[in-house]
Amino acid sequence: MEHNRSDYQLLTRQFFRLLPYQILLIVLSSINEIISSLFAGNYVGREAMGALGLYAPFDEFVIAVSLMFVIGSQILCGKFMGRNEMEETGRIFSIDVLITTGFSAAAIFFLFMVILFGWTGILTPDPAMQKSLDRYICGVAVGLFPTVMGQQLTAFLSLENKMKYTSAASVAFLSVSLVLNYLFVVVFRMGEFGLGLAPSIGMWIFLMIELKPYFSRKTLFQLSFSGLKLSDVWRIMKTGFSGSVIDGYQAVLGFILNALIVMYVGSAGLSAYAATQAVMIMVGIIPFGMIQVARMLMSVSIGEEDRKSLTDVMRVGLFRCIPVITVIAALMILFAVPLTRLFYRDPSDPVFEMTVKGFRILPLLFPLSVFRMQFSCYAQTSGKDGLSHILAFLEGVASVAFFSAILIRPLGMSGIYWAYPLNGVVCFTVIVLYSCIQRKAFPRNLEQLMVIPEDFGAPEDARIDISVRSVDEVIRVSQTVIDFCLSRGIDRRTSFFSGLFLEEMASNVVEHGFTKDREHHSVDIRVVHKNDEVILRIKDDCVPFDPAERSEILDPADLVKGAGIRLVYQMAEEIEYQNILGLNVLTIHIEKKKRNGRSH
Repeated sequence: MEHNRSDYQLLTRQFFRLLPYQILLIVLSSINEIISSLFAGNYVGREAMGALGLYAPFDEFVIAVSLMFVIGSQILCGKFMGRNEMEETGRIFSIDVLITTGFSAAAIFFLFMVILFGWTGILTPDPAMQKSLDRYICGVAVGLFPTVMGQQLTAFLSLENKMKYTSAASVAFLSVSLVLNYLFVVVFRMGEFGLGLAPSIGMWIFLMIELKPYFSRKTLFQLSFSGLKLSDVWRIMKTGFSGSVIDGYQAVLGFILNALIVMYVGSAGLSAYAATQAVMIMVGIIPFGMIQVARMLMSVSIGEEDRKSLTDVMRVGLFRCIPVITVIAALMILFAVPLTRLFYRDPSDPVFEMTVKGFRILPLLFPLSVFRMQFSCYAQTSGKDGLSHILAFLEGVASVAFFSAILIRPLGMSGIYWAYPLNGVVCFTVIVLYSCIQRKAFPRNLEQLMVIPEDFGAPEDARIDISVRSVDEVIRVSQTVIDFCLSRGIDRRTSFFSGLFLEEMASNVVEHGFTKDREHHSVDIRVVHKNDEVILRIKDDCVPFDPAERSEILDPADLVKGAGIRLVYQMAEEIEYQNILGLNVLTIHIEKKKRNGRSH
């Protein structure tokens, strides 16, 4: 059997099992945008659509700061979980909750000051639109805290594979938001205030549902104020900044584009842009959800120093998601007119044609955006801050603003739309150039394009990566592991135990884990020779199962039943079990030398 004959079907299944839950979370804001836009355009008026567009940059700023906390804490916790340092994850969780609460309070206070002192007049010279914006802000402010806190809790629930709470909370939010939008806007005619208040109440219900497992102490992460370090605040912000700064840039970009549209197109352009962005955000849930999943998987892979899994996460994101998003983009272009009719019904109105053009041009961005987002995620988690900041600055503000400023005069609103796919081309070029500069050669494969450091993880000749699906394959892999150890100069006793331990634990997964349901499963086996250790890692997507619990409850008097598991726990130097993102991960450390009278 060839070494490193591992496929990435297990990781692919895990990726797409996690993806729907992440998409569901992003759908909340996306569908809310569409619902608000539909009710605004059909029941309130053009001023309400303009108010949604004018508020969007501040909303993006809040999301950017919230994402900084989410990304920073998620990356840190993912790495700690990969190293089995669970006490560190609890401390990061507690700090994240505290700083999120403080930020939410400050943001709400600022919004009410904006209304009180009439600062919204800075955004628009139109008194009617200013009043519309003030009323909308009053409703939105009510739900700002649960929106920000809900993002944080969802990230931690995802790390523990407890997405069912997010699913229930999402369904509740969407149902409540839709019903209240109808009641507040259509029945009670509360206008822009009702548009903002309806989703705010829905987000409070969302938060209450997500808090349930924390109140019942069914999660690994529990709030604790002991042992907190202020330095952790900086660690979270520093780690998450490169990933969230793009949303901050997009907030600035929103102000720039709004100013350009007001100056060269007018209020009709603002309304068209708001409608197209509402749908673009909705369709963009697939690449955004993909990034959330990739970030978690990459963080754990980096914590485990697993070079192959890190590359496989990138491979799944690029080669599985880009074809899907390309088909969706083509459908958007094809149905541009029906999409426009969701918001505006009069084809003779200038805003109608502007919106149609947006739906025919903007989707061209999606395939390039997936490529850029996946590499940005990798740069964030691997500490390549230079590349991350360059891509964020280009994508977030510089490139789009540059092309918009040049093209808006000759092309009108089409100039704004074309700036987005042109920006995608620029980012793609920068990623390739970065690899060429760092390696001083053109990349010939994905790993070279990623510029993974040579000293990251175990070198190829010091590891084996193999996937198995049957007991017979496990037995053959066991002999492969023995041969591998012997070829590395490891003594025969340690080599034999390495193969035996692997065979026992992997066979246990195949015989028992595979039969618990009707799903297709596989076991990913990784063997690493590092310093004086042989490290065995067995990863599967079966039901959660900690072998230590079984080894403790087995009857010691029964020398046959469970003898293999007991042998492993007696002879191994160290055994670690975790359930990370829905995968069972068992790591066995085997020393080459004798210690305290035991053979390892």
